[in-house]
Amino acid sequence: MVLIAAAVCTKNGKVILSRQFVEMTKARIEGLLAAFPKLMTAGKQHTYVETDSVRYVYQPMEKLYMLLITTKASNILEDLETLRLFSKVIPEYSHSLDEKEIVENAFNLIFAFDEIVALGYRESVNLAQIKTFVEMDSHEEKVYQAVRQTQEREARQKMREKAKELQRQRMEASKRGGPSLSGMGGRSGGFSADGFGSSGVSSSSGASSANIGITSIDVDAKSKAAAKPASRNALKLGGKSKDVDSFVDQLKNEGEKIANLAPAPPAGSSSAAASASAAAKAAIASDIHKESVHLKIEDKLVVRLGRDGGVQQFENSGLLTLRITDEAYGRILLKLSPNHTQGLQLQTHPNVDKELFKSRTTIGLKNLGKPFPLNTDVGVLKWRFVSQDESAIPLTINCWPSDNGEGGCDVNIEYELEAQQLELQDVAIVIPLPMNVQPSVAEYDGTYNYDSRKHVLQWHIPIIDAANKSGSMEFSCNASIPGDFFPLQVSFVSKTPYAGVVAQDVVQVDSEAAVKYSSESILFVEKYEIV
Repeated sequence: MVLIAAAVCTKNGKVILSRQFVEMTKARIEGLLAAFPKLMTAGKQHTYVETDSVRYVYQPMEKLYMLLITTKASNILEDLETLRLFSKVIPEYSHSLDEKEIVENAFNLIFAFDEIVALGYRESVNLAQIKTFVEMDSHEEKVYQAVRQTQEREARQKMREKAKELQRQRMEASKRGGPSLSGMGGRSGGFSADGFGSSGVSSSSGASSANIGITSIDVDAKSKAAAKPASRNALKLGGKSKDVDSFVDQLKNEGEKIANLAPAPPAGSSSAAASASAAAKAAIASDIHKESVHLKIEDKLVVRLGRDGGVQQFENSGLLTLRITDEAYGRILLKLSPNHTQGLQLQTHPNVDKELFKSRTTIGLKNLGKPFPLNTDVGVLKWRFVSQDESAIPLTINCWPSDNGEGGCDVNIEYELEAQQLELQDVAIVIPLPMNVQPSVAEYDGTYNYDSRKHVLQWHIPIIDAANKSGSMEFSCNASIPGDFFPLQVSFVSKTPYAGVVAQDVVQVDSEAAVKYSSESILFVEKYEIV
């Protein structure tokens, strides 16, 4: 099979997007594409047309055609299979099948086309692999972004501390009747650092100083500006109606470059599974009553399973954060249950006493006389668990499509809870379907919804637990093959962490008196698919 070009065009013959895969002149490809609408004949049921030199294989998509131009010697069955894959790629990168959306997403579509065909020959890839290749996800980039955000948050916190220090100095100087900011030129770098970032990620001193340098102040120059009474834009720190944020605003007015440190909203997902998981996660978090000492355990799953069995990827990672809002409880010890998942890799914050954690599974600072930071989410413990063992999978999904002998498929899907200590809530299983083919559902547990725009069947189960650990769905589709129903996407949330990291007690350092605390645990899915 030699595939010459792939194109998306309107039913009037206007070419919206074209990608050729063999060497040819621009005039040649334009001539081939211009000839296609002239060869179309109304009233015929086939989806290909031939000339003396090439074959046009096409598929209608609402107001558009997905068109492949191949040599006449190519295998028509392989052509149709390749055409089907091209037709699946279009809705993945274009929200609606119209000319405007196709043009806006042209580059992503071209990249996806290049993953399907190389030098005129079909590559052995499926839709899930194409999405992965085009996304070009980088673990190193995520780590860099996380460290960068942590450093920025630390820089802002230290800037606020410096602002408060300047306020105190001004007030003390005004009480003594002396100059407000004199003698402070040599203390511009005197930030007090406690070593904790709001997400618990430590950074090197060089990186921290680089970020702090962005918002550092020449206090001598600012003090002279503050002494001038006439300037409206002068630095003013002692006003009764001003809070610490006015200091940041004043720096911006004077030309300092202040990074926008507001947390970015979570990236939106077009999948119904991700939307349901995010909504359920927010609902669980909103039910928690928070004490002066509050613990938060976030557990995340990344799972990729083969349709015929086998674990391609399984990774569980999590973070334990501590938030203290009352300085009376700043010096505490957090005792954890030792019954966590076998093989779990645990890592404490650099300021946490590692020997104390290893011997007694207790989290406390190396310097017990020093309190934890107040009003800050402090990451004190993180963990990671990677496995290729099928026994580690919390929820198994078995999708069994079979040819019904009438050009369609009968599909049986069943789920079973393997980790019966978990209670999974708002479970969503999203099954891809052939384009413009509505399923006929015979039996099902829970509820389902057919999304004709996204060409998916959404299966929802409110709760899966030990009392309701299995269920099934049966449906049939016309004009389909078994490969059309993969990859399946799964999402759920749970109040029970998979890793088994649970707090047992919180006590004060000196008296070992019990401290009242609140805690919240959330297990959620970043990616859970059957390919």
